Amino acid sequence: MIRTAICIASILISVTAMAQKSQIARKELLKASMNQKVTVAEVQEITMEGGQTAPRHLHPCPVIGIIKSGEAVFQIEGEKSIVLHEGDAFYEPKNVNILHFDNASKEKPLVFTATYLKEGHEENIRFLNK
Repeated sequence: MIRTAICIASILISVTAMAQKSQIARKELLKASMNQKVTVAEVQEITMEGGQTAPRHLHPCPVIGIIKSGEAVFQIEGEKSIVLHEGDAFYEPKNVNILHFDNASKEKPLVFTATYLKEGHEENIRFLNK
């Protein structure tokens, strides 16, 4: 009887230890508030060659993304330019001018994932005249 109790206790301790080791880790990368109903989410992986720059643009829908590799020079109109590094998340608000989303490296490609949060059938991007 005591042996059985010890055996059961050992099994329970082992199961508890295994469960603690398999915890899912979560790290918040970005929290963005947007006042819109999302009915469609479109996810794209985008690659920019070394030295490539994006023209001034805006998005008719909010865009959230994450830098997979490389670095980007990012600037929203009215804000300071920042450099986004691998693993950094970003938010491009709906209908706000994006002055820079450029590859910071002249040699290495920039790869990022962009998620377009749409209410309907908005286009992903609209290029602006200078």
